[in-house]
Amino acid sequence: MRYLFEDCELDTDRRELRRGNELVSVQPQVFDVLVHLIRHRDRVVSKDEVLAAVWSGRIVSESALFNRINAARSAIGDTGERQRLIKTLPRKGIRFIGQVREDKRPGAAPARVVPAQLPLPDRPSIAVLPFTNMSGDPDQEHFADGISEDLITGLSRIRWLFVIARNSSFVYKGRAVDVKQVSRELGVRYVLEGSVRRAGRRLRIGAQLIDATTGAHHWAERYDRKLGDIFAVQDEITSAVAAAIEPHLLAAEAVRALARSPDDLDAWELVTRAQAHVWRLTRADYQAAIEALESAVETYPDYAPARSLLGFCLVFAAHMGWLDRERGLRDGRQHAIRAIALDDRNPWGHIALGYSALMERRTEESIAAFSRAVDLNPNSAAAHSHLSRAFAFAGRDGEAIAHGQEAMRLSPLDPEMALFLGAIAVAHFAAGRYAEAARFTAEALRLRPGFQGAQRLRCASLAQAGHTEEARAFLATVRREQPQLSLGWIRASVPYQTPQLMERFLGGMRKAGLGDD
Repeated sequence: MRYLFEDCELDTDRRELRRGNELVSVQPQVFDVLVHLIRHRDRVVSKDEVLAAVWSGRIVSESALFNRINAARSAIGDTGERQRLIKTLPRKGIRFIGQVREDKRPGAAPARVVPAQLPLPDRPSIAVLPFTNMSGDPDQEHFADGISEDLITGLSRIRWLFVIARNSSFVYKGRAVDVKQVSRELGVRYVLEGSVRRAGRRLRIGAQLIDATTGAHHWAERYDRKLGDIFAVQDEITSAVAAAIEPHLLAAEAVRALARSPDDLDAWELVTRAQAHVWRLTRADYQAAIEALESAVETYPDYAPARSLLGFCLVFAAHMGWLDRERGLRDGRQHAIRAIALDDRNPWGHIALGYSALMERRTEESIAAFSRAVDLNPNSAAAHSHLSRAFAFAGRDGEAIAHGQEAMRLSPLDPEMALFLGAIAVAHFAAGRYAEAARFTAEALRLRPGFQGAQRLRCASLAQAGHTEEARAFLATVRREQPQLSLGWIRASVPYQTPQLMERFLGGMRKAGLGDD
């Protein structure tokens, strides 16, 4: 079926969207949101209905849903301000209000197709798709996800291999996708996919490595093992994949197994359950993650992954205002230090330590910790993103932008792309490029309208760029969402690392009309 509206053509058979003669690159979930809204354009579609149709009822954050809706608007030439085609009705839902013509005939090839694919990196590249849970028990989803995430982590430690980050790979969770499409959208040559079946204390894992540019299968294997052998199987898959891609490079750099034993299985399961909450970035999810990780640390005090992730969650929640700032920073730092003492090669311990130092304006310590995380895992989009933010708040704009761009390349479909863009916006502001800072904050807010840091920075950037009236009008909107906002709150909570940078930001906010009360 083809749906025709304005200058757009949505072809559900080919899964293609065209505007005019151009082929538009659209993420899979964005495409499905658009199709569902158009098919049901005769009525208002509730948020829960969209979640059920596109995410099969899985729990996702509101920001993830609205990011997809805004991306759908952008793909068809609409905006959140105009809502000419996709209209949001507060407390009711969403409705497609454009005039649509249906055509069941096959679509003609476009006169001109703009390539919608990222270029391949200059070294071997791979994406690990979420392994399918074949256990017949939805409660085992975390188990399959944990295996996928561990494989991403294991492969990421191979320095000659470019590995797409977890958040972009998991965009395809629960969907049957063409590996060639994955290759185009993520800019990788290889795709690893597989399945997991858990029955009592027995485990079956199937995996296959595909050259996604051609569809050719390079390697496949099935493992029937005891549950306690799970970590050994993961290490075997990592080594086999690396050997299939570049055997001569594998010989030069042995694949290092993750430091785990069968005795760690119960602690590992607790952490995988917590990880499902961490990526959603909501107050309730972080509360659930912190409770699960505190339980894991109490039961398994020497399990470094639990300590490091708990340290990060506490610091992040303190930064967001979801728990007491002093307690979050203090306890988060203590867990990070203990995690590093247990395993100094776990990047998340260093990320947690760096985040704590950034919030307390210990600049060099923060940059050193984030740099160590990048050194341990050069494929970590999270590590590059945090290092980008530390450089930005320290006024080192060139390094901040370089690491921000690397984070975006490692995770091109990341649901939290707005955070990457926000760090680059800070870098431009710190360098005095206020118009560029305003442009990047606008893009970040398009993806994530509730991003409060970007809202504040947009006010200051517009004001410093001379657009005072626009800055004042925007600040009035921001203060409705951030009633606590004042110059004093900024001094205590926004981590600019030098008095000069802090004064530049405060100056912009004063011009926008913010006072000390």
